[in-house]
Amino acid sequence: MKTNYLMSAEDVANELGVSKGHAYKVIRQLNKELEKSGFIVVTGKIPRAFWEKKFYGYQTA
Repeated sequence: MKTNYLMSAEDVANELGVSKGHAYKVIRQLNKELEKSGFIVVTGKIPRAFWEKKFYGYQTA
C-alpha cells in the first residue's frame, strides 16, 4: 500500500472527523507555521510527517 507524502484536505477531514472546509482551515494554519520556519508549502496540502509530529507527537520514517 502506497502512502502519499502530502495529505489533502480530504485526508485531514477523515483523520479529524470534520468537514472538508474545516480541514482547509487547519491546513492553512499549519502551512503558515511551515512558511514561518522557512519551508516551501503546497497550497491545500500538508506533509504527512509534519502532520504526525504536530498531532501525535512523533514522526514516522
